[in-house]
Amino acid sequence: MRRLTALLAGLIFGMGLYLSGMTNPAKVMGFLDLAGEWDPSLAWVMGGALMVSGVLFYFARRRNVSLLGAPMQMPTQSRIDKRLVLGSLLFGMGWAIAGLCPGPAIALVLTGQWQVLVFVLAIWWAWEYSKGLNRAGGVDSPAALQSLACDNGLATLSNACRSAATPQIACTSAAPHINAAPIR
Repeated sequence: MRRLTALLAGLIFGMGLYLSGMTNPAKVMGFLDLAGEWDPSLAWVMGGALMVSGVLFYFARRRNVSLLGAPMQMPTQSRIDKRLVLGSLLFGMGWAIAGLCPGPAIALVLTGQWQVLVFVLAIWWAWEYSKGLNRAGGVDSPAALQSLACDNGLATLSNACRSAATPQIACTSAAPHINAAPIR
């Protein structure tokens, strides 16, 4: 029953994204173009979504289990930290460059457009990378930098990315070496 409900919720969500125009990169770019011919219609979509989710979260916080009997898993972190800010900036840049955010991109996967497939693969890579960061102890830990350079198949950081502020990382057969302190 839970899988059927998840499928139904996903179909409704995808249909809403499609009908609202959120799966149309040109419409999204028009919304993000504040200096040009701004299209505010997606602001109404987002405002409506915030109102509906606000009401639902109000009631969800008062429950211990969902309507289907699963335990409620509400966010416990309320602090704004460096990872949240950096993740939000990356999300916004990706949205602005591609004209898509993850939900609409996943809704468009079946169209077979190679740009959408590349975008979804990039999301998947970022998700896997962030899981590696969590296992390594955070964004700035030496282990996280090793994960960036070695676990993802990069032999060295490119010369364009190297500076006095960034560590130089080189991977050997088994162990990566960090020649400088982590970025702070």
